[in-house]
Amino acid sequence: MQGTIEEIVQTLIGLVATYGLNVVGAFAILIAGWIGAGWAQRAVNKALGRVKKFDETLRKFAASVVRYLILIVTVLAVLSQFGVQTASLITVFGAAGLAIGLALQGTLSNVAAGVMLLIFRPFKIGDYVEAGGVAGTVKALNLFVTELATPDNVQILAPNSQIWGSAVRNYSYHETRRCDLLIGIDYGDDIGRARDAILDVIGAEARVLADPEPLVAVAELGDSSVNLTVRPWVRGADYWGVKFDLTKAIKERLDDEGISIPFPQRTIHVSGEAQALAAE
Repeated sequence: MQGTIEEIVQTLIGLVATYGLNVVGAFAILIAGWIGAGWAQRAVNKALGRVKKFDETLRKFAASVVRYLILIVTVLAVLSQFGVQTASLITVFGAAGLAIGLALQGTLSNVAAGVMLLIFRPFKIGDYVEAGGVAGTVKALNLFVTELATPDNVQILAPNSQIWGSAVRNYSYHETRRCDLLIGIDYGDDIGRARDAILDVIGAEARVLADPEPLVAVAELGDSSVNLTVRPWVRGADYWGVKFDLTKAIKERLDDEGISIPFPQRTIHVSGEAQALAAE
């Protein structure tokens, strides 16, 4: 029994003596590679940021690619510390490429979709977009995911394939946008007078563009109101501010003009038989 324990101890000492330095070296390479990858990502991001007119989306994507390449080299260096022939390992990976591709088809499709998003450029950093069932301001386009932030500052990480595989609505692509409002007035009110009052309010708003000319027209005859569509054009950055301010200003102006904005109502007609039953 004593001899067996001594043999185990001697074996462990031999393993430590043989592979101990390799383990320490592997950890050192792993830590250095991880730190170096982060540093390289920041350095590339900063260097490309100094280049005039270099797109921010492409800059962050390139920095992300550099980071992952350094991490791959680090893993290969760690394996070589333990005597693994990296050339043979690459050959094995190449032979098993089909199986790996099938197993990681979702991940690889995200990478391919990220490349396609960079080529066709449906959006850039800072644009407000709606795609793949999510909406928000684009913060970054990474190797695998697109990062967005909602108006209430909630982070969304959407797979690139989800974004690329759907229609993209880019609300920031054009410099100007049309601000649509629907204003209802009573059937007994003067439509022309209401229209003139709304146009006066629009004309007093400095952020509304003169070209294209604002439109105020009858959109529909609703159940309880005549609905006017109001369509001024504004710069994209002013959209929500103008929409909120015009809604308030139009309501106040119509009140001053004695023009009411009716609430939904129903007229109930009671038949003679029902009246007789009620009288009993």
